[in-house]
Amino acid sequence: MNPTIKILVADDDEGLCYLLKEQLSSRGYQVDTVYDGKYAKEKISRNNYDLVLLDLKMNIISGEEVLRFLKEFHPALPVIILSGESEIRKAIDCIKAGAYDYITKPYDPESLFVIIERASEHKNLLIKAEVLEKKMETGKPTRIKGESREFLNLMVMAQRAAGSNSNILIEGETGTGKELLAEFVHQHSERAEKPFVVINCASLPDQLIESELFGYEKGAFTDAKNTKQGLVEIANGGTIFLDEIGEMSMAMQPKLLRFLENGEYRRVGGVNTLTSDVRVIGATNRNLIEEVENKTFRSDLLFRLNVITLSIPPLRERKDDILMLAQHFLESKSPVRSPKALSPDAAKMLCEYHFPGNIRELEHIIERAIIFSEDNIIKRDNLFLPVKKQDVQSITNNKISTGEIMSMEDVERMHISSALQKNNWDRSKTSAQLGISLKTLYLKIKKYNLKQEG
Repeated sequence: MNPTIKILVADDDEGLCYLLKEQLSSRGYQVDTVYDGKYAKEKISRNNYDLVLLDLKMNIISGEEVLRFLKEFHPALPVIILSGESEIRKAIDCIKAGAYDYITKPYDPESLFVIIERASEHKNLLIKAEVLEKKMETGKPTRIKGESREFLNLMVMAQRAAGSNSNILIEGETGTGKELLAEFVHQHSERAEKPFVVINCASLPDQLIESELFGYEKGAFTDAKNTKQGLVEIANGGTIFLDEIGEMSMAMQPKLLRFLENGEYRRVGGVNTLTSDVRVIGATNRNLIEEVENKTFRSDLLFRLNVITLSIPPLRERKDDILMLAQHFLESKSPVRSPKALSPDAAKMLCEYHFPGNIRELEHIIERAIIFSEDNIIKRDNLFLPVKKQDVQSITNNKISTGEIMSMEDVERMHISSALQKNNWDRSKTSAQLGISLKTLYLKIKKYNLKQEG
């Protein structure tokens, strides 16, 4: 049984409320009681409950009306109806209207505990399904790996940070694994059994970020046909990871700041103030101190976020991790019946590469090499690494000095790749500089399987 389950008992019989509170508290539940439907609605509007025990006959506002309110504004909150023998038909109608189950008075405590546990597990399954859907949308792996001294030092700090309840800011270049580090912190914290949810601040406009974070009420905007829970409500007790938080607009930042200060928020279109207990981990590839100086990021929000700062070094500063990570991607992406391996030359080439796209770029390089290698050994030429202009001359001189002659296709591939990289893959500009038509450039890109990295 989960001792953090929070229950609201709504019944006009004060004696029964007292008895239920005593029995449920003895099992480790947190229990609030109200004696009328009006106060039940007020309590639910201001608190996050895991379950409601609801009497049908109450003064002013009936149990049926409270249930309708719950299904409209808190559709994921399970409701167990408390009914008398004469109200069984009404209780069954309530189940059809969205209640989880009912129990008749006088009730058997053990039967009630069983129903409560089932209802709680049902709610957790719904939350896990929604969280899993979010993870599937990102398509990212869930384990962070490394063995270099820089990486191990970072993980020691992350382990210590996980033991606290403070907000965290993760800094690092694109592709270094900021989300994986955030998930590691969550998995090693006291919140590990609660949801870990992710929102990318760079991919959503303000209104969508706000509605994703805080939810919205029915009718808040044109397409809001039903009330929707926000991620802060879904993740109550868990962790929210705000990726690319440096991209959040100045209009949205005060709303996030208010939530960080006291855990309070309002759904879009709502008037009730709600609360949620979540840990916030932000991540950015920007220098937020410079953003504060440029007045594109609030200083008070930065101070709230970076109670603990974890900085992930780029892959070029973690040379000892390159081959280990490459091997990991080879094992996870190679066909099971024909695993592939790096040749010594290919391994050396990877170790000498600067990886502007970091681990994500390494993953793409290995995946591409697996596809285009003709046998089980991945050679240098299968890596198709983008090469800087000065590197082309260096490689050419090296091959000449060793008596090895480069083919014209090798030279052409490296030169075109270098030009595209220099022009940030502006194909029109690159074709003009190379003195070839845009169509010819496209054919060359296809021929050499050139792809933009990072």
